[in-house]
Amino acid sequence: MSKQAAAATIADLAPTLIDLSERLHANPETAWEEHQAARWVPAPLAERGFTVTPSYLGLETAFLATYGSGPLRVGLCAEYDALPGLGHACGHNLISAIAVGAALALAPLADEHGLTIEVYGTPAEEGGGGKIELLERGAFAGLDLAMMAHPAPVDVAEAAPFAVSHSHVSYSGKAAHAAAYPTQGVNAADAFTIAQVAIGLLRQQLPHSVRVHGIMTNGGEAPNAIPAKTEGRWYVRARTLAELAETEEKVWRCFEAGAVATGATLDITPESKPYAEFRTFEPALAAYRRNATALGRVFDTDSPARHMNQASTDMGNVSQLVPAIHPYVGLNSLPALNHQPEFAAACIGPDAEKALLDAATALAWTALDTAK
Repeated sequence: MSKQAAAATIADLAPTLIDLSERLHANPETAWEEHQAARWVPAPLAERGFTVTPSYLGLETAFLATYGSGPLRVGLCAEYDALPGLGHACGHNLISAIAVGAALALAPLADEHGLTIEVYGTPAEEGGGGKIELLERGAFAGLDLAMMAHPAPVDVAEAAPFAVSHSHVSYSGKAAHAAAYPTQGVNAADAFTIAQVAIGLLRQQLPHSVRVHGIMTNGGEAPNAIPAKTEGRWYVRARTLAELAETEEKVWRCFEAGAVATGATLDITPESKPYAEFRTFEPALAAYRRNATALGRVFDTDSPARHMNQASTDMGNVSQLVPAIHPYVGLNSLPALNHQPEFAAACIGPDAEKALLDAATALAWTALDTAK
């Protein structure tokens, strides 16, 4: 009967959850700037008896909402940052609404099942490492289970993300008139070109479990001035943190080559702590599979669209500390894939709403199975 009660609560709250998702979608905020989201997401929880702590652990756009006092602590993670220039093209608007829905479904059952429900508002997943900052300040410690569900084109149960580092790379050279005084310049743009060519050549020696990619964010000021400053953002991914550290050494040597060849000065600055690989809590994942299947979800097993489960996430760092799952819920969005404008469009509408309600129900049921 408890599962039916949880499903009924989510069905009753569907308009509230969909409204929350659509408001976030219409008002995207990037990493560390999620000021509206940090107010909007916990509001339905506060209205229904959750104790909300804003600016949780000193992070202005984080929050913690708690309900119950049972011995089994279940954490639900709400992400709400958007992508620069793409809005909610990774569906974090849905992640927040799913977490809120699951928490509200569990609240009336907390005493019966010995639950303490904790909803974590986690900013800056898209490169800022918000969960890592929270971890280092003491969040998540002692949880019996941490969960979230992430939108994708198709349903995939198990997270298998790459570990990843995010770095800001810059070269400093010397400006000069490109026609009149070229010998007086130190070309910082050439340094970037050399580094990118070296990385391209390095890929032949990199294992299939590694990804290296980035963009130049500042390539100079004018075509007739030798660039004195160039900047970019680069990600290095690998299966594990150990493999990531080995790969980074090789990639940084490519950037050093650009500095050596041109005489520019290189600076590499981490944008966050590295994201870890994911450690799945298998009993909870098995329960989620059963519950999602009971709701009519079908897990993809062989299409290329299922590879969203390899995308890096700072939830991996949480999973290294406490038991965790991170399933993916499909939006029936193909051919649109995550981080495309078309996927942002798919994150609202009937298919997105069904995914929201199904995922919230499946997570709530999984918490109840864990409490047995």
